[in-house]
Amino acid sequence: MSQPDLLPTAPPLPEVTVTAEAAVTVAADAVVVGLWTGADGPVAADPSFESVVSAVRLAGASGKAGSVTVLPAAAAGIELSADRLVTVGLGPRPVGTGLSDTERDRVRTAAGAATRALAGRTVIVSTLGAVDLTAAVEGHLLGGYVFDTYKKPGEAPVGRIVLAGVAASDAADQVRSAAVGVQAAALARSLVNTAPNDLFPAEFAARAEVAAQELGLDVEVLDEKALAAGGYGGILGVGSGSSRPPRLVRLAWSPADPVATVALVGKGITFDSGGLSIKPAAKMDQMTSDMSGAAAVVATVLAAARLELPVRVIAYAALAENLPSATAYRPGDVLRHYGGDGPGKTVHVLNTDAEGRLVLADALVRAGQDGPDAILETSTLTGAQIVALGKRTMGVMGDPALRDRVAELARSVGEGAWAMPLPEHLGEGLDSALADLQNISGEPSGGMLVAGHYLSRFVPDGVPWAHLDVAGPAFHDGKPYGYIGTGGTGVPVRTLLAVLQDIAVHGVGERTEV
Repeated sequence: MSQPDLLPTAPPLPEVTVTAEAAVTVAADAVVVGLWTGADGPVAADPSFESVVSAVRLAGASGKAGSVTVLPAAAAGIELSADRLVTVGLGPRPVGTGLSDTERDRVRTAAGAATRALAGRTVIVSTLGAVDLTAAVEGHLLGGYVFDTYKKPGEAPVGRIVLAGVAASDAADQVRSAAVGVQAAALARSLVNTAPNDLFPAEFAARAEVAAQELGLDVEVLDEKALAAGGYGGILGVGSGSSRPPRLVRLAWSPADPVATVALVGKGITFDSGGLSIKPAAKMDQMTSDMSGAAAVVATVLAAARLELPVRVIAYAALAENLPSATAYRPGDVLRHYGGDGPGKTVHVLNTDAEGRLVLADALVRAGQDGPDAILETSTLTGAQIVALGKRTMGVMGDPALRDRVAELARSVGEGAWAMPLPEHLGEGLDSALADLQNISGEPSGGMLVAGHYLSRFVPDGVPWAHLDVAGPAFHDGKPYGYIGTGGTGVPVRTLLAVLQDIAVHGVGERTEV
């Protein structure tokens, strides 16, 4: 089954179908078989392909996670209805029944590597769906993502993927749910990958509005005049240096009889030069990804609507372009945040490159007015996240129960995450002699946690919240691997969607075992 695009900027993904037939009987351009690493060499995950192990081992296959080996069908030693056999490594063979989160993600990685290696093929048949159906769908589709808006197209991605040997009665529902999540991640990837001269705040807002209206969502877009009238000093201050003014976008999915209301808040700095506290030139081009949080929450609310989740989901995208100019806000300025029904908190700006927390604070206060049962906020907030956890593991802060739940669910879908503390003493560094608070601490250490403290001051009392810092995981600047290409990764869309799906079943107040 294929899924329609959410936006023109989200490229079409391969079609996915399932069949109970054996892979050897399905007509295709290639057959994909998984290999575990065993004590005596690789072991076929599908026992019907055990006879090919000797041949693929001679060709160099080892079963190492993410490895790919291609053989002509005639050399495989087995009769196939395909031209070639492709083996992909799944890593160490599982012990006992079921797969761990790590083993499941190796299935995603193998599926993604296979799809990328088979670009240009029309139809491939895969046995990985019988190992783990959801992981296979996600990996194959994410690996088939291509963004070629600005370059001459290369080989077309795989056209159709047949997952063979799948007999589960709910297979179609599993495929659809996984495919919707992948399409949402692909949308976020494409928004991140779009050049900042094409995706500025007003354009981002317009694209989000069109997509939301097509799905029947409620839409509200505050332009610079409405932001000024409402007193959104953080968003306006950050966007004051650009000729392309800021926006605040609100998208709401409101099903009948929702079990809970969840607010999603995302940082949408469509380009971040650092403002007058300008960044180094090296890798500044990657700051096109500083709107990854906004892209994620927009994509997630659209996916929630497509899945018809029984959760009211309200997404806020705080959009601005942070540039230096004669009108830019300055270190030393005092801004007043949006205060809802009264005056907002004032902030003494000490560094204009700590701008994400300024736009998010306004959006968090506005989100609180919707009476959410929980708030999930995500952003490429701090370079300190990369220092602490690397480029593939997001840091999660906030209410301990929700924070831990989010981190566990993130790991279950293959988006690495780790729960981080908010030590009380680090928040003291935000105290200001001039204003209610300052936007950076005088203490240079613990930058990710300090940013979490800043955001916490704008969360309504008693509302569980979690902040997902994805500064590293949202953008990959190296060579493709597994199901991750160069550029936007779509993190943390599948995590946010997993949390919403979990809340739909267990509610906000209960913690799930994953």
